[in-house]
Amino acid sequence: MAMKKDQYSALFRFVTKFLKYFLLTLVGFAIAYVMSMSVGAQHLLIMILPLFRGLVWRAAIILLCLLATTVVIESLR
Repeated sequence: MAMKKDQYSALFRFVTKFLKYFLLTLVGFAIAYVMSMSVGAQHLLIMILPLFRGLVWRAAIILLCLLATTVVIESLR
């Protein structure tokens, strides 16, 4: 049986891209956090951190729900 080029569903491709950019955002924020702490900009981070924490929490829940949906749909295919 030959593999098709477009084997994965659109939902699977969307979830993998979402996961990729979610993790890249977390890594980028961690780098920015370390760099701003080294130059002494803690007051900016104290203002931004609660907003970022709330957004990350909501995005992580949405990502988990999408992952679970994708697993169920792909297993039924």
